[in-house]
Amino acid sequence: MLLVVGSIAFHFLSPWWFTPLASNWGAIDDTITITFWVTGAVFVAINLFMAYSVFRFRNRGENSKPAKYEPENTKLEVWLTVVTAIGVAAMLAPGLYVWNEFVNVPEEAWELEAVGEQWRWTFRLPGKDNKHGTSDPSFVNIDNPLGLNPNDANGQDDLIVMSNIVHIPIDRPVKVLLRSKDVLHDFAVAQFRVKMDLVPGLVSYLWFTPTKLGTYEILCEELCGLAHFTMRGRVVVDTQEDFEAWRDSQMTFAESMQIGPGDPIAGQSLYAVCAACHGPEGEGNVALNSPKLSGQADWYLRRQIGYFKHGIRGAHEDDVYGKQMAPMAAVLADETAIRNVSAYIKTLPEHRGDYSITGDSNRGRNLYVTCGTCHGLNGQGNYALNAPRLNGQEDWYLKRQLKNFRQGIRGKHPFDLFGQQMVSMSQMLRNDTDINDVLAYINTLPPIEPPLTNQVAEATMQGGR
Repeated sequence: MLLVVGSIAFHFLSPWWFTPLASNWGAIDDTITITFWVTGAVFVAINLFMAYSVFRFRNRGENSKPAKYEPENTKLEVWLTVVTAIGVAAMLAPGLYVWNEFVNVPEEAWELEAVGEQWRWTFRLPGKDNKHGTSDPSFVNIDNPLGLNPNDANGQDDLIVMSNIVHIPIDRPVKVLLRSKDVLHDFAVAQFRVKMDLVPGLVSYLWFTPTKLGTYEILCEELCGLAHFTMRGRVVVDTQEDFEAWRDSQMTFAESMQIGPGDPIAGQSLYAVCAACHGPEGEGNVALNSPKLSGQADWYLRRQIGYFKHGIRGAHEDDVYGKQMAPMAAVLADETAIRNVSAYIKTLPEHRGDYSITGDSNRGRNLYVTCGTCHGLNGQGNYALNAPRLNGQEDWYLKRQLKNFRQGIRGKHPFDLFGQQMVSMSQMLRNDTDINDVLAYINTLPPIEPPLTNQVAEATMQGGR
């Protein structure tokens, strides 16, 4: 009886309840409510009946009346069967009705594609022809991360959104096509009351009509790996005018394919500014608090220079050295200049970083297991997981960045998606001893060759053929 009273009280007094509905799926709320009341009534009835039985048939000594054992009771069985059937039907019928609505998308729905990968969301919108081009995993590479078919005319004007933020118009049915690049994921927006699994090799879908302006969080509700909890995105519901303004600012697939690799010759003159601190061969300079650049992947360098240039990194008041880097990045006029200087750094000879931190490398090996999930067992980095190379980097710089992540000096900007993930992951290193130990282990990793650029990798594969 206490269990029943406590459960009912907790239900009505609980601070946890559904988020406010922001879509057309009020029927899903109704279905859940019906299920709750049916199961709740059964829960109350069974527990009160158990309490009654314990009290009614308790041992009272000589005056006790023993309970009768009746293995067959037709009347009771009929009642239980009828009541149970009604309860199950009451739960299933609304659900089947709503499911029928859920799988039948309105013809006027606008299509949007969401692509899941460890551990991020990216998106594709149809262009002016309102048609998505085809895609295939065989087309996926650094320059074509969503695997669009470059020979499909319908895909040339598709809009590619590599940010984890996507905009949609209000009061218009939206069909979301769901595709996974690696493992099982699940697309869920609580306020829209929709969720659906992403299965590698298949294209699943869901649909909804947003009814309230605002920004809503996209969660992955499938355990997709170590950093599953960091796989978050945002969907912004705009007025039609604001949505069109945002859509017109996005890059098409054809435009993204025209960017091409950077020009190392043009980048050499731009690197002169960088060389003053980072060294003529990107070897770094601890006296100037400048890390080594040689050996680092060009895609990672491009991202970090862009972050400094646009205030995503180096804007925190306690990021002393990041503040110094921000105006240096501003010297690079545009994305082409960033690509050129990154391409030149890629040509610099490898320099092994200076190691000065001591720690327990055996203990650090155990701590590094988590790091290695993204950064590689040998610290070689992994473009697919957006994790840079650690092997060969100077330990004093790695220590500073780990502490910056732990203290929220780095990774707190809303557009620093991967920095936000590192903020969470860095919390496993509880103190300086943990940091020193894991860095001591990284220092023992065998030297590796720098990561190949996409163009070099393709040339190597073609040569192998």
